[in-house]
Amino acid sequence: MTIGVLLTIAFFVSLVLVACIHARVVKIAVKYRIVDNPDKRKLQKEPVPVLGGVAVFCGVAVGLIVAGLFTDLRVMRIIVPAMLVMLVTGLRDDMKGLSPWFRLLVEIAVVLCLIYFGGFRIDDFHGLCGIYEIPDRVAIPLTVFAAVGIINAINLIDGVNGLSSGFCVMACAIFGVFFYCVGNVPMVLLAAVSAGALIPFFFHNVFGRTSRMFIGDSGTLAMGVVMSVFVCEVLRSDVGCSLCPRYGLIPFTLAVLSIPIFDTLRVMSTRIRHGISPFHADKTHLHHMFIAIGCSHPMTTLAILVSDLGVVFCWWILSVFCVPVGVQCLVVVVVGVLGTFGVYGFMDYHLRHKTRLMRRLRRLGFHTHLSRSRSFLALRKFVDKY
Repeated sequence: MTIGVLLTIAFFVSLVLVACIHARVVKIAVKYRIVDNPDKRKLQKEPVPVLGGVAVFCGVAVGLIVAGLFTDLRVMRIIVPAMLVMLVTGLRDDMKGLSPWFRLLVEIAVVLCLIYFGGFRIDDFHGLCGIYEIPDRVAIPLTVFAAVGIINAINLIDGVNGLSSGFCVMACAIFGVFFYCVGNVPMVLLAAVSAGALIPFFFHNVFGRTSRMFIGDSGTLAMGVVMSVFVCEVLRSDVGCSLCPRYGLIPFTLAVLSIPIFDTLRVMSTRIRHGISPFHADKTHLHHMFIAIGCSHPMTTLAILVSDLGVVFCWWILSVFCVPVGVQCLVVVVVGVLGTFGVYGFMDYHLRHKTRLMRRLRRLGFHTHLSRSRSFLALRKFVDKY
């Protein structure tokens, strides 16, 4: 069986499965009151089922099982259990609440298991600053720091409808293309089944009313593991041999995850500067600012995804013109900082001072609320029915 056919089968197996079980999972969540209740820092006005992560995980797992009948996927024997541990941890956090420090310890333990039992580690800088392979004494703590940061960055963008799932679908597509180009079949399949499982959830999350469900910490933490695995595989020491040297791999991974990473750094550094715990929940993320100026949830999601794609496009242009890897990395960092720190600070200033520009932005944001439009209502009727 060709890789194209296998990818198609695995993708549609995960997509169809999640589409079929979504309504059932919603009913279970409502029956056992596994819901996300509104409070002062949340944007919904009524309880919403929060078992989306379970549906997505089932789609990923079954898609990989089917693909494993036709190709060697032994590497998934550590990835899927790691996802399951984070799924259970997140589900417990969704239902009862967990200490941020306990959750952090679980994340570190999961990443260490991926390192020691799966061989996933960032052990090569691929020429950035003249550095290539690095020893384990540096690679292991670096991998733990990076992977835990990625897991939490994915978790923290789950603030508006469709943002975390839409972002992960986009990232899976980009990483999937990369792995296809380097011939990494297991990672291509993981990207395909993850995207397939997320797409039905995304449509219910954005357009549904009775069928709307949040992915919850269970889903974002599990997908954070997937993103961390992708980054480790991209930066593995033997990947550079099969790619043109002009493609900076560290700038590439940083570009794909730029908005979640830099917005998380902005939020946590701001909290620490004000003497607040970096794990303190608030409404200071970039997506909260878009909502504050009047944008709808879909438009907020679209704006952030387009911003992230813009950073990826900048990296790609630089690589096409053979710009040195160090310059690629610097540009990605600068654009990522401007797209998070800069945009948030700009909008916050105009919001606090009630400027004319802010009034215009509010009017523009009002026009993005299409929930009463005929096409939106038709989509809502369709997803709620199926």
